[in-house]
Amino acid sequence: MKVAVLKETAPGERRVAVVPAGVPALAKEGLTVAVESGAGTAAGFSDDDYRSAGATIATRDEALAADVVLAVRTCGAAGDCWPADRDHLRPGTVLVGLCDPLSSTDACREAADRGATVFALELVPRITRAQSMDVLSSQANIAGYRAVIVAAAALPRILPMMTTAAGTLTPAKVLVLGAGVAGLQAIATAKRLGAQVSGYDVRPAVKEQVQSLGAKFVELPLETVGSEAAGGYAKAMGEEFYAKQRELLGKVVADSDIVICTALIPGQNAPVLVTADMVRRMRPGSVIVDLAAERGGNCEGSKPDETVVVDGVTILGPTNLPADVPFHTSQLYSKNIVTFLTHLVKAGLPDMSPDDEICRDTLVARGGELLHPKVRERAGLPPLAPVTPAQP
Repeated sequence: MKVAVLKETAPGERRVAVVPAGVPALAKEGLTVAVESGAGTAAGFSDDDYRSAGATIATRDEALAADVVLAVRTCGAAGDCWPADRDHLRPGTVLVGLCDPLSSTDACREAADRGATVFALELVPRITRAQSMDVLSSQANIAGYRAVIVAAAALPRILPMMTTAAGTLTPAKVLVLGAGVAGLQAIATAKRLGAQVSGYDVRPAVKEQVQSLGAKFVELPLETVGSEAAGGYAKAMGEEFYAKQRELLGKVVADSDIVICTALIPGQNAPVLVTADMVRRMRPGSVIVDLAAERGGNCEGSKPDETVVVDGVTILGPTNLPADVPFHTSQLYSKNIVTFLTHLVKAGLPDMSPDDEICRDTLVARGGELLHPKVRERAGLPPLAPVTPAQP
């Protein structure tokens, strides 16, 4: 079975799906590995590095003709670059990567129409044996770190307290909204830089995690029963809840020098946590980094990949912070995707058992059909009829 690693073509995407160190692990499973020329250049890995690891170098057309095609971004996650690759797909091609399956169902359907088998890494279940395949967590870790670095660079003051002969400088106040993987890493990074850090999350269960990092947990008098969905993700709440939340958060936001917004609901628009009025109440020079900008934003007024200044407050809306540090994020992503593909091979790729939770939950399309229940629902398709076991 031939596996190919694509060069990313989406604007600003500098990561690569597999780094040279991942090639021997794939070869060990009996796979022949080809890498599109220049695929790793932006991340710091040359074609010679891949050759030394045992891979061959291929053109894009040759890579897309492989049995299994590995990418960071494919289908809807590749944006305007998807049609060019879509038109080269052939029946039976296995696509593995970030696909944006719950928001870009049309692209997934187009892949299905061409007979491709599609696995979306966003859908890796949050179970113990799949932790080493969890792309969202590995990349969110880096996004949380980078969010604080970007905010610190934009803030016209330093983060730590300093006592000098010229006087004492007070620490900056950092508020992190959302205590998932990105939020907790942002808290840890801001704390390491010496800031006075607070964290808020709708899920009271994460209070201990926030406090374990040395931050203060912001507690609001809200009814939070049912705020956590399956897999540990935050669950969407009603507008009445969010309105009360914004009212109570206003004072905390106004007293912060930096606000890092990380609250996302899988497959849905991000909840608005910071209103325009709350922004106006912040001190001039304050900075907001909205990691949810691509999904509508946690902060009113944030724009994807733009810097907006409102009454002296800088609002940043980065959409792909992991690509800022592609050397390390590619290493993490590579470990995730190599482990995932190894699992698929051991499960019988291309004919995996539907009883395997990892295979079942990540399989979006196969045999000309969209198979994933949630993707079908978003695409407006009826549920598939249950498979009837064969009679002896």
